[in-house]
Amino acid sequence: MSTPQLVVHHDKDLMAQAAAARLITKVVDAQASRGHASLVLTGGRNGNGLLAALAAAPARDAVDWSRLDLWWGDERFLPEGDPDRNVTQAREALLDSVPLDPKRVHAMPASDGPYGSDVEAAAAGYAEELARAAGPETMRSTAGAAGGSVPTFDVLMLGVGPDTHVASLFPELPAVRETERTVVGVRGAPKPPPTRTTLTLPAIRAAREVWLLAAGEDKAQAVAIALSGAGEIQAPAAGARGRSRTLWLLDSAAASQLPRSLYPPASP
Repeated sequence: MSTPQLVVHHDKDLMAQAAAARLITKVVDAQASRGHASLVLTGGRNGNGLLAALAAAPARDAVDWSRLDLWWGDERFLPEGDPDRNVTQAREALLDSVPLDPKRVHAMPASDGPYGSDVEAAAAGYAEELARAAGPETMRSTAGAAGGSVPTFDVLMLGVGPDTHVASLFPELPAVRETERTVVGVRGAPKPPPTRTTLTLPAIRAAREVWLLAAGEDKAQAVAIALSGAGEIQAPAAGARGRSRTLWLLDSAAASQLPRSLYPPASP
């Protein structure tokens, strides 16, 4: 896995704008190289802030939105259209304003969807959808065919929680210990809602690039812990690595507890 790299911006707005510009370049390059691109989106204030910045970016139309596959790292297991669902917030921030192919928007199942209230079945269904989409560059989990496979995502984005959680992988809970399945159901999450679906660390590590987003003083301790050599069971963000690149995108407040030797001065 790749070694983490840090980029620190002056504030959260500059971080979102710079991340959006970086993402546009990455998608355009992937589409020029292979004809398509694949992203994994994240929710939360930083993930949605990036999407809003992308919606407002003058260069957004450089992306061929019809040749972009969108996936999610996790989802709140709530009814379709619920305002707390990540996909609902993503549609409001960006997706409804760009010409996506609906067949390439892969939302995680809702609690009133085809699997009903069975979160484990919903997770297994999403794992099957990922496996069907996996092409010749498939990255298999350690369980091989039994564990499933996922597409090789160009960029997988993750917000970092104040407790170091990423996606819905919370410290010490069973989901962060998963080494075989690519998607699991989560019950008893320490933040509401308690029931969720999430990619696992094996699926996250299939991505070419993993970008971790953190802004604000409330994220500073989590960033410092995750980048200090902590174990992934205690600090899930520490285990989120990309195959070719792991990029931490921070504002100066989130980076405030890191040694300054780890990163250059914040952008003005």
